[in-house]
Amino acid sequence: MNHAALKTVDGDVIAVEGSLSEVEKELSDAARSGSSRFAWFTDKETGQRIGVNPDHVVSLRLIDGHD
Repeated sequence: MNHAALKTVDGDVIAVEGSLSEVEKELSDAARSGSSRFAWFTDKETGQRIGVNPDHVVSLRLIDGHD
C-alpha cells in the first residue's frame, strides 16, 4: 500500500493511504467542488477517516512504494 504525506500551510504533515495520483485526484476533485469542501482520506497512523481542506495543502510527497 502506498502512502502520501500532505503538508499543510501551518506546517502539519498528515500521512494518508493512497498513491500520489489517487491523493492528488481527491484533492483536485474537492477543490473543484467548491469552497469548504473536504477531500477525505484514511489516516495512515490511526486508520480513521480524515477530511482535508485542499486549499490548505502546500505539498504532497510519496512516503513509500512507487507511483
